[in-house]
Amino acid sequence: MGVSGPIRVVVAKPGLDGHDRGAKVIARALRDAGMEVIYTGLHQTPEQIVDTAIQEDADAVGLSVLSGAHMTLFAKVLELLRERDASDIKVFGGGIIPDADIPPLKELGVAEIFTPGTTTNAVVTWVRDNVGAPADV
Repeated sequence: MGVSGPIRVVVAKPGLDGHDRGAKVIARALRDAGMEVIYTGLHQTPEQIVDTAIQEDADAVGLSVLSGAHMTLFAKVLELLRERDASDIKVFGGGIIPDADIPPLKELGVAEIFTPGTTTNAVVTWVRDNVGAPADV
């Protein structure tokens, strides 16, 4: 079963990181591209993010992490999605994430990582191509 209607994306800022400009730019770009976007605001716990994603019937969660805690935060969100039987919600992210950490994050189940300098168009295109595509039945 694929996505019916607009793609629904939760954009979240996990942890103690207080810089949300990038997350807001991505949220606006996705919204302007016709997606439904739920922005959680700052200082969200992985539990709050997963609760929001499930309550909002999200197709994807975009995490913005600049604090250096990306390995722990992404892993916890993915673990909670699996525990809640919601691993069909794709998780992608961006922020200050070292290139060396991207392969381990993808091994954990993160669908994509966007690093500084990525254009909003590239993120929108990736979400459309990877979240909006019908799932295998």
